[in-house]
Amino acid sequence: MENVTIKINGMEVTAPKGSTILEAARLAHIEIPTLCFLKEINEIGACRICVVEVKGARSLVASCVYPINEGMEVWTNTPKVLDSRKKTLQLLLSNHERKCLSCVRSGNCELQQLAKELGVEDEGYYDGSKTPSCIDDSAAHMLRDNSKCILCRRCVAVCEQVQGIGVIGANERGFNTNIGSAFNMGLGETSCVSCGQCIAVCPTGALQEKSCIDEVLAAIHDPSKHVIVQTAPAVRAGLGEEFGYPIGTDVEGKMAAALRRIGFDKVFDTNFSADLTIMEEAHEFLDRVQNGGVLPLITSCSPGWVKYCEHYFPDMTENLSSCKSPQQMFGAIAKSYYAEKMGIDPKDIVSVSVMPCTAKKFEIGRPDEDASGYPDVDYSMTTRELARMIRKVGLKFTELPDEKFDEPLGLGTGAAVIFGATGGVMEAALRTAVETLTGEELPSVDFTEVRGTEGIKEATYNVAGMDVKVAVASGLGNARKLLNMVKNGEADYHFIEIMGCPGGCVNGGGQPQQPGHVRNTVDIRGLRAKVLYDIDQNNPIRKSHENPAIKELYATYLGEPGSEKAHHLLHTTYVKRSIN
Repeated sequence: MENVTIKINGMEVTAPKGSTILEAARLAHIEIPTLCFLKEINEIGACRICVVEVKGARSLVASCVYPINEGMEVWTNTPKVLDSRKKTLQLLLSNHERKCLSCVRSGNCELQQLAKELGVEDEGYYDGSKTPSCIDDSAAHMLRDNSKCILCRRCVAVCEQVQGIGVIGANERGFNTNIGSAFNMGLGETSCVSCGQCIAVCPTGALQEKSCIDEVLAAIHDPSKHVIVQTAPAVRAGLGEEFGYPIGTDVEGKMAAALRRIGFDKVFDTNFSADLTIMEEAHEFLDRVQNGGVLPLITSCSPGWVKYCEHYFPDMTENLSSCKSPQQMFGAIAKSYYAEKMGIDPKDIVSVSVMPCTAKKFEIGRPDEDASGYPDVDYSMTTRELARMIRKVGLKFTELPDEKFDEPLGLGTGAAVIFGATGGVMEAALRTAVETLTGEELPSVDFTEVRGTEGIKEATYNVAGMDVKVAVASGLGNARKLLNMVKNGEADYHFIEIMGCPGGCVNGGGQPQQPGHVRNTVDIRGLRAKVLYDIDQNNPIRKSHENPAIKELYATYLGEPGSEKAHHLLHTTYVKRSIN
């Protein structure tokens, strides 16, 4: 690769040809501030915070889009540059709802952090008209407050370019420009799939998930209620970031301890129902293969993907596995099997989930998700909400001991925990499906071909003399590409795993928010996924069908995978939706 040598602040820097000034500066350990920039997603140079001086240029240039050339001289810290950034920030703040103390992003807001770094105070230099606070709460999963929006367009870019949906964009012009949906529809009226990727990239508090913290705490303190909680695999790989741990830290033990001290009656693990999902899904896959069912079978664990399929590929809803997601399966078992075992009326059980996913908030309200006559799950919280709840009740998270989940619904295998990474559901299903089909023990349970954070992965495995073709897609833009290939006859698969979020649940819309400069330079998805694969590797049981708690459940309650009782409790239906 050809390199280019330039000078930044008088120091020589060598960078690959085609790099921008921003990229070259990072090689010199200089972090130029940005607000709108997201690498390969939103490279528009709109916010003007990243401006620098370039010798010979007539004006300051946006470093995030300005390419370097041999011999270029750049200054990133001159009075002219710093003054320009400060004025730009003051102008942004002049139209910003500056109620930082009550904002959900206070302390983790890129705008707030930049104001501190540049010495911008509430000086009132540019006071005037402001965008009024008009909150859109029409969606099941989130709130939008445009009075806190800085028009960086990150949300627009990730919705359109990464997820391939594009239900939000810039409306009107000039001072009245605002981010919203077409014809000013509420987000809940559109074909938004609740993935929350827009929230994940927002630098301010303009977008946030709908919180159920107060409702959950009220239930915990209601003596007539038995409140249980389940935590998804990816939560343990991300929660620590909220308390200062490095990205890629496993905090499973401290998380269980925190939940117990918050006051939940039982602390369970969604890994249990992930194993249950594999039992039902593997059975369904084998049934379709052996009996001429609709193929390819497509996984149904990701509610964002399921809603996307209903809107954008309604003719392929028959391909979706009828299995509920692990969240919903857990709730159904909690209010049937567990309720009977404990002698508790299902109406008195409050089922709470902690998920890396905002779409789970939509999923709990779907039809056919109430097998006991009551909602399978009553409240779904994000990883971020759990962190706020821990702080709210005054727990010192880093000082908590490591504790285990309660049994039996707290027992999970290595196969279950990798559900949180793209390719994990496929690998877990293959471990069980192959051994079921062949009747032989696998020499190795690692199906490494479907691992990794690539958008689309393919593999073929010879099982009992049959070539089983599989594919994995993460991120809805990649899902669209893959399904169009299938529809056009360009690809032929037996089994497809799709995750709504790029990289899978570890990168879900409810995970801890990282600032743009971290998202642009750190493999967040890979580091979080490694946590799950390490847990899998060290788990003495790595196949779902070997989970003793799952064996007990089938032996004493469900009968066998795909039984009438299992189908009633653990399977669901879908609808064909229009595109708005």
